[in-house]
Amino acid sequence: MDQRTYDQYCATARTLDLVGERWTLLLIRELLTGPKRFSDLQASLRGLGTGLLSARLKHLEHEGLAHKVTLPPPARTPAYALTEAGKELGPAVLALARWGLKWAMGERRATETFHAGWAVLGLRACFDADAATGLRAVYEFRIGDESFHARIDDGTIETLHGPAQHPDATITMADETFLGLTAQHQTLAQAIETGAAFASGDAEALHRLRGLFRLPAPGSRTDGSPA
Repeated sequence: MDQRTYDQYCATARTLDLVGERWTLLLIRELLTGPKRFSDLQASLRGLGTGLLSARLKHLEHEGLAHKVTLPPPARTPAYALTEAGKELGPAVLALARWGLKWAMGERRATETFHAGWAVLGLRACFDADAATGLRAVYEFRIGDESFHARIDDGTIETLHGPAQHPDATITMADETFLGLTAQHQTLAQAIETGAAFASGDAEALHRLRGLFRLPAPGSRTDGSPA
């Protein structure tokens, strides 16, 4: 597949030459949370055909943004992971996510797919480092059939797929409840108070949780003022 180019000697244009094609940044998004098997990427990126997925992965390999790895035991299966250059796209992807939370989300369309696992990166996008000063805790989130966890360490965050070994607090809710939080129909505290979400664990960790993740107020793109 021929690579299209803007033919501009400009850092922004050169970057878009590498990651501006359809699906490419979403592949980067998936790999930012850890190595993924081909089947994992297919499951998370519905609508991306097998042939195009293969082509996009080959492109990322060719450009030094991703490489093949073998998952550790017990899996021992081939997977794809980001290179150092690919990982350094993380802040740019998170900046796009933060922009999207304010200016692009709105209501979910009937045709749009949803995976709670996408919140693994979303938690990083709306993390308030100042609110996490002095906090060391592990939070496990059980959303529908998916589990992921966040490790907070004095203003820093690491988020990973799968359950935590020793969580300090556990938060459980249905997919629809989580979607309501994303659309800002209610806060996590409200969901817990109404019983739509259930939280258990260390009292201090649960108390601090309420301020750790902040969604920006939705904005209107038509006039630039808050909605």
